[in-house]
Amino acid sequence: MRHPLTLRTMLERARRYYPNREVVSRTATGIFRYTYKEYYERTRRLAAALSQLGVKKGTRVGTLAWNTHRHLEAYFAVPCMGATLHTINLRLPADHLVHVINHAGDQVLLVDDNLWPLVEAVRGRLETVQHFVIMGDGPLPETRIRPVHSYEELLANAPAGWSFPEDIDEWDEAGMCYSSATTGMPKGVVYAHRAIYLHSMAACMVDSVGVSEKDTVMPVVPMFHVNAWGMPFAAVWMGAKQVLPRTHPRRALRTDPE
Repeated sequence: MRHPLTLRTMLERARRYYPNREVVSRTATGIFRYTYKEYYERTRRLAAALSQLGVKKGTRVGTLAWNTHRHLEAYFAVPCMGATLHTINLRLPADHLVHVINHAGDQVLLVDDNLWPLVEAVRGRLETVQHFVIMGDGPLPETRIRPVHSYEELLANAPAGWSFPEDIDEWDEAGMCYSSATTGMPKGVVYAHRAIYLHSMAACMVDSVGVSEKDTVMPVVPMFHVNAWGMPFAAVWMGAKQVLPRTHPRRALRTDPE
């Protein structure tokens, strides 16, 4: 049987078989909880909102974000609409941040509100970004940068009934990240849908990590670093409960998954 190895099939499986399993996320205002059914709808709304900003197949969308439910939504919304998710290592020095964003050709940046100063510091050197989207619970910060959008407002105003395209090939770009540049400037690596699918399958094997529906998964590896070792993809696919503590040791210890 010809079964395309794409992220959309993984996302649809979570919606169909595990609609009531939870994602628990720590935000600046407290603990946020929702189900995979709600996660799916918000992911679809994000894709719809990005399409209104001009994102289409082949567009690179960058993220400057911690381990949160909004970052998890981007993990699937961007590649499932045919675009490429570029998870940016926020620990890079300013010169390297500018290089990877320009080299990747990111047209949209999704930025956690508490990381916005990183963008303010380098805005004048970014050559390709056309839209900035701030992810947070409160109002937009005061800034002279334009155009800036509220993530939650974009989702609230996204058109209803938007559907993911069905013409995504398993060899299409899904994600990319850059090295931390031990020599020279950072080097980029692109992941196809097929690569992420097979890596996730390996993570779910019993002799590997063995991710399954009965598990609660809390990725300690940052989602901006090599896809958090692929755990977010595998956990969504298998319907495992996820706990996302924003990658902070003390917050992680205080995050109650129950």
